[in-house]
Amino acid sequence: MKKIQHRLYVNSALPGSGMLTLRPDQSHYLGNVMRVTIGDAVALFNGRDGEWAAEVTELKKKAVCLRITGQTKDQKPESDLMLAFAPIKKARIDFIAQKATELGVGHLQPIITRRTNVERVKTERLISNAIEAAEQCERLTVPVVSDPIKLEKLLAGWPDARMIMFCDEDLSGKSAHFALADLPPSQRERPWAIFIGPEGGFDDDERAAIKAKANTVVVSLGPRVLRADTAAMAAISLWQSAIGDW
Repeated sequence: MKKIQHRLYVNSALPGSGMLTLRPDQSHYLGNVMRVTIGDAVALFNGRDGEWAAEVTELKKKAVCLRITGQTKDQKPESDLMLAFAPIKKARIDFIAQKATELGVGHLQPIITRRTNVERVKTERLISNAIEAAEQCERLTVPVVSDPIKLEKLLAGWPDARMIMFCDEDLSGKSAHFALADLPPSQRERPWAIFIGPEGGFDDDERAAIKAKANTVVVSLGPRVLRADTAAMAAISLWQSAIGDW
């Protein structure tokens, strides 16, 4: 088999029957965009069964057929980290979905706040961006992408077990890295969420509601004013460095 040059997320069980016919869009991508040939190697993953190598056996106009040849990676658990973020403009929300996936976020949760200025979020587009990023960065899972929810509703049903890293723009919190590193193991080892507000930030009532949660850790991302997408990436990186899988 040739060296693996392409990697795809599939919904099918792996290895399944040992043979797999790709969806038309994936077949088009491999056959017409990447110009694979018979015998080329492809890596497959589904978020459940690890990663598997496969060989192109048939090239049809709308269907590429693969023969699964062996497992290349075992499935491993990843960080149970949610990113709760206010939607922003199209290109920048695509950036958030892509880079959060690369940085190991397990759940993308758009939140509607009082200052959110984006009326519609295309969940399917976020999912597509997350899948593409997972394929490229060699993750074995794709983040869960939830439909947008109002902040008040999200907080009303917030589970006691999940900690909140609240990136408060008023700089009242400790430096994020040290605030997280100083926590006891009983909190560090719990599932977490990072809250990032819209352009203009959360309003005072929203900030108070987030801080009122007993499992909230208020942190600062430093003295500079960051765009929402920059703040999200900085916060994820600090969390991963302090208590994540870095």
